Amino acid sequence: MTIENYLDTYIQSQFADRIGGANYGKDTAIYKFEKIKRAKAAAKKNYPDVELIDMGIGEPDDMADAGIVSKLAEEAAKLENRGYADNGIQEFKEAATQYLEEVFSVAGIDPITEVVHSIGSKPALAMLPTCFINPGDITILTVPGYPILGTHTKYLGGEVYTVQLTEENNFLPDLDSIPVDIALRAKLLYLNYPNNPTGASATREFFAEAIEWAKKYNVVIIHDAPYAALTYDGQKPLSFLSVPGAKDVGVELHSLSKSFNMTGWRIGFVAGNPLIVKAFSDVKDNNDSGQFIAIQKAAAYGLAHPEITRSISLKYSRRHEMLVHALNELGFTAKKPKGSFFLYVEAPKAVVGGPTFQSAEDFSQYLIREHLISTVPWDDAGRFIRFSVTFMASDEVAERAVISEIKKRLGKVQFQF
Repeated sequence: MTIENYLDTYIQSQFADRIGGANYGKDTAIYKFEKIKRAKAAAKKNYPDVELIDMGIGEPDDMADAGIVSKLAEEAAKLENRGYADNGIQEFKEAATQYLEEVFSVAGIDPITEVVHSIGSKPALAMLPTCFINPGDITILTVPGYPILGTHTKYLGGEVYTVQLTEENNFLPDLDSIPVDIALRAKLLYLNYPNNPTGASATREFFAEAIEWAKKYNVVIIHDAPYAALTYDGQKPLSFLSVPGAKDVGVELHSLSKSFNMTGWRIGFVAGNPLIVKAFSDVKDNNDSGQFIAIQKAAAYGLAHPEITRSISLKYSRRHEMLVHALNELGFTAKKPKGSFFLYVEAPKAVVGGPTFQSAEDFSQYLIREHLISTVPWDDAGRFIRFSVTFMASDEVAERAVISEIKKRLGKVQFQF
């Protein structure tokens, strides 16, 4: 039987209000990524002989380093690694501590009380509100951004207040714009730099400002930093935890998904304030039994070899430069980011003599359906589309071929901005 056959059974009335209650499953709205998926399918059907160029993928296009893979195979074959990991092995915690010091100059992190592994950063983001949010409490999120904290805050009866990231403010949140009554009720402030989707990087000065703001209003900062080590053109990786006072007010989440090409491995860590780490560990202990020990040991190998990330950064830096150059030649205003693998570009308003675009989503759909180029639209704080330089290409020659094909397809039209 299909889902539709069950929509009017007693099961329907049993769902929790947080996911829709008796109306769960009846929502006919089509969400952004589903629209993209459908547009891609239609484009492939209409143009079966044209290859779709996917610039919307938010995950690496390459394998994990051979040394990491080899370490996994070695450790997976050991009997002692077969069991539950619970809140993680000491070897991984120590590797994470050393990594923070070597790459980000973060000293003084205690691997016993101030670091705990997570099964990727997404579950950690989902669980952290459980440590803090009571009904009526507020989580402050930046938009555009990753909505997980907001989703779980609402599940817990809390409220979400959003702060827009605008180009005029270098895609940093204006903390002074947050009303005092909101700040006084807030429990959590979520930050993410280098940022998804804007590609913007934070500064030490901004982090220092955020720390002072958090202390003033007794707010916990959660800094999601999966792209922190992916920086370009001499930009030194910056950790929130490297700024004085950060450990007093919050934690930082790191993931090996992006910086070590380990997306599907699901391994990361939470570091910082020991009381927050303890609370998260307790909640985590009631949600999962830890990541496979062999994966933790392979990840520890990766953390001990940050040159792996530096090599990955060189590839993304090269791709960014090629893409920025191509888009600017086509009339866009694109600027290479200082970190992440995302390029955030304002969408045009129309094609001269052709269709108009009321939103970035309209333009993204046009790119897919008419030119078989997939991007991700963001209309939360302006009309922008996100290109990702994780497109499939086996070497530099293939990269140049992809960029050349984009120019060829879009060079036939003139955009109005």
